[in-house]
Amino acid sequence: RAARSPKMMENKVFLSFTFYSTILILKMYVVAIITGQVRLRKKAFANPEDALRNGGVQFCREDPDVERCRRAHHNDMENIFPFLFLGAVYSLLDPSPAVARIHFLIFCVGRIIHTVAYLLRLRAPTRSVAYGVAQLPCFSMALQILLATTPYW
Repeated sequence: RAARSPKMMENKVFLSFTFYSTILILKMYVVAIITGQVRLRKKAFANPEDALRNGGVQFCREDPDVERCRRAHHNDMENIFPFLFLGAVYSLLDPSPAVARIHFLIFCVGRIIHTVAYLLRLRAPTRSVAYGVAQLPCFSMALQILLATTPYW
């Protein structure tokens, strides 16, 4: 078991944030691995040297399935990176641990559903709803951060 400082153990909100953030980062790695596997299976490589190694320069091409995986990954970066900032700062505001956990859980589940809907081509509006639901806790955290910091601008 990793040694934990007593100070870190005191901030249950930050520990919850750390848990959900780690899940989301691992999810992003999984999407990257899936993208690579789809590239190999479809023989659709972004770089000529990769294509040459895997059958020939003719395989340096785009593929709709690879592009779908890339879009899912790109969407993660557009949404998870801001969450990492917002969640970390929000954790410093001493929010209710239960309320904070709900914020983090909703975002995490929303992003997982969004990725599953994207990669499995689930019927609309599944992906859009998951995206929208995941944005709610981010807007809530951003608003709370702004309200807490407005006196200092």
